[in-house]
Amino acid sequence: MAKKELLDKKLLKEAPLPKESSGISGDFSSKISGFSSKAFGIIKFLLGLMLLPFVFSTAVSFLNEFTLVSNNLQALFWGGVITFLIIYLFIWEPASIYNKGHKLLELVFSFVKPMVNVAPFLLPIYTIIVFFIYGVLSLLIKSSWLLEYALFLLGFSAILHLVFSAKTIRTKKGDFLKGNYIFGFSFIFILNLTLLAFGLSLIFKDFSFVNFCNISFARASKIFYAVFKQLFLF
Repeated sequence: MAKKELLDKKLLKEAPLPKESSGISGDFSSKISGFSSKAFGIIKFLLGLMLLPFVFSTAVSFLNEFTLVSNNLQALFWGGVITFLIIYLFIWEPASIYNKGHKLLELVFSFVKPMVNVAPFLLPIYTIIVFFIYGVLSLLIKSSWLLEYALFLLGFSAILHLVFSAKTIRTKKGDFLKGNYIFGFSFIFILNLTLLAFGLSLIFKDFSFVNFCNISFARASKIFYAVFKQLFLF
């Protein structure tokens, strides 16, 4: 019996002492972290709202310039957009195609760490590839079908990137006030339309990238002025 008591005392001495809980300090740090994330979410939400006039103005400016392209080529571009939407909504979600493009951009920007996480969302890799391939082949092949296929693929690839980028950002957790979604997708939309407009200006002489930029800024400025006037000048 004495041996058993001695053994129990020895085990109690050797047993590790329980760690003291962080208590108030842990709760305080978690509150600070939660407050900072919410504050950052509010900032991104406000920045996203400020980008919305540019979303509208770039879309309108792009459509205005694109109407200068011949109707059959416009139809092919929008045909690519509609084809993707039909496939995506009713047949199959081509997420694997988007993910492969995502990984390709990660590989391209692997030497620049900050860009590895950002570039796959910002840059429409398939649209860029279509522009590049068309530019090379157009030097060798002089045929209307090349441009027709290119316009269809441009529409298909552009909407593919926008849809899956929006879906990826929207499904992220902890997005306070949807600040990440509003700001992130607005920026992606503006950048993608700008890149698309620049590429089309290199193909079509009637499509002016300068006009696209000027009209975009002019329309956005008018919206900001109208909002400012309503809020502060009554």
